[in-house]
Amino acid sequence: MTLGIETEQRDDGVVVVVVHGEVDIRTAPELRECLASVLDGRVQRLVLDLSDVDFLDSTALSVMVGAHKRLARTGEPLAVIASTEAVRRVLTVTGLARVFAVHESRDAVLPS
Repeated sequence: MTLGIETEQRDDGVVVVVVHGEVDIRTAPELRECLASVLDGRVQRLVLDLSDVDFLDSTALSVMVGAHKRLARTGEPLAVIASTEAVRRVLTVTGLARVFAVHESRDAVLPS
């Protein structure tokens, strides 16, 4: 399966990266490149929307941890929208649900 990534720059200064498909060893470099590009723009708040992600592997988690570490310099955790049970389970089992700001929906993390 291919990976789809869209970047949304909101008027409130939040950047939302929406990911579609599977993030694994083959597709994670594309996500890493996108997140690095967004973070090079000195974004203050980044939301990673994984609502349409079917599968994450350890490579994807590594990419997310790297983005979180870069954001931590600003004092803002990586916000993750994890609406599927599969993604929430991976984040919980690995302990990353306690590291990232994990939300079940877009409405829970983004002001209208």
